[in-house]
Amino acid sequence: MSFPELGFYALAGQANSSRDLLDEVRDGERMGFGTAFISERYNKKEAATLCGAAAAVSDNITIATGVTNHNTRHPMVTAGFARTMSSLTGGRFVLGLGRGIPRMQDAFGMERVTTAQMEDFVGVMRRLFRGEAIFGHDGPAGSYPVLHLDNDLDEYLRTNIAAFGPNSLDLGGRVFDEVVLHTYFTDETTSRAVERVKTAAEAAGRDPASVRVWSCLATLGDHLSYDLRMKKSVGRLATYLQGYGDLMVKTNNWDPAVLEAFRASEIVGSFSGAIDAVATTEELEQVGELLPEDWLANSATGTPAECVAAVRHQLDLGCDAVIMHGATPTELEPIMAEYQKAQEGNR
Repeated sequence: MSFPELGFYALAGQANSSRDLLDEVRDGERMGFGTAFISERYNKKEAATLCGAAAAVSDNITIATGVTNHNTRHPMVTAGFARTMSSLTGGRFVLGLGRGIPRMQDAFGMERVTTAQMEDFVGVMRRLFRGEAIFGHDGPAGSYPVLHLDNDLDEYLRTNIAAFGPNSLDLGGRVFDEVVLHTYFTDETTSRAVERVKTAAEAAGRDPASVRVWSCLATLGDHLSYDLRMKKSVGRLATYLQGYGDLMVKTNNWDPAVLEAFRASEIVGSFSGAIDAVATTEELEQVGELLPEDWLANSATGTPAECVAAVRHQLDLGCDAVIMHGATPTELEPIMAEYQKAQEGNR
């Protein structure tokens, strides 16, 4: 069976080897996942390289960047990447964009990404995919004398956006084809985000149903080892709080005093890198004591049947599709088997 409403992240978290992606994509396609999302970290997870590798070992699964930043490559380089992937996959490619992490961009001397830049950039990409030659573009995404791919090109480039705050959600509904929400959103936040995307789409004269909203649900079944579950739950959420805790707390209407205590703690201050990458299980247990249970509860945990129920609940909240986040296809296999059984039972 095929489940276009389900996706997974290839090389979730800190990858041991980039080559692991090959088996993950093969396994994900065999299990019926609709989309393989490829995130980007600059060490062993450069998105264009991984997308090409994923295309080479797959036949049916959609491959999406989830996500890259538009300002790390020249527009012609990104356009060439997207056009090559579209051709290589027979149209199974989605270009995913996001804002990135401001603190990292500041450290690397990169310009921070704005809403206006992303909207302008997608407009440029769509024009290039229609075969247009763009002369003298001067917009938020940059100034370019000439941009051109191919006179004979007349295709549509599907795009997604990783959306967090209201401006990104509105932009997703207004311009993008798909919107990927963030992990550890509460039910209230998820429902509110979906409504905002659909309302923005309608206001822009689009069919709200045409904009696909993805829940990004941490999926950590009890069949995984305790050490791994700690890394993928406490470690992952703690890393988000390191990078953009204020935004997460504000978006979820969480208590900011908890974030202040988290940041002030000796154990958190002892880490020089991402917590999910460097912390031991013992250290994660200490970090976990700083995180309220209800913050971590916004995930799929327990037996395969309980995880499936959590996935289906995201659809009940209004999402069109669900990314089972934080686990490889092999780690998700018992849950996928249960999901298939449940789908067959509903027919």
